[in-house]
Amino acid sequence: QVHLEESGGGLVQPGDSLTLSCAASGLFFSYYTMSWYHQAPGKQREMIATITPGHSVRYADSVEGRFRISRDNTANTAALLMTGLAPEDSGFYYCNAERSYQTYWGQGIQVTVSS
Repeated sequence: QVHLEESGGGLVQPGDSLTLSCAASGLFFSYYTMSWYHQAPGKQREMIATITPGHSVRYADSVEGRFRISRDNTANTAALLMTGLAPEDSGFYYCNAERSYQTYWGQGIQVTVSS
């Protein structure tokens, strides 16, 4: 059974940094493209960062230069380093694993950026 679990969320102030982690189990992790999605209140979930099995990365324009995605294929984890956080970065963050027609989601974790 595939399980993705996010951790590291919470309440931070504008300008702060935060690192989210995604621990994966039940899948051949190194074969999957890992992504982070953000869902702001009242908005659709959108992909903000993705990393392929070969470590190629891609970012949404909204986070380019501020966020960095990484993966550890030995530990079966993916991480999202978020810097320069702003109130519009608040919301739920979801970890996603995808390979061909298979896609899996974590339950999400909340990040609140507020002074």
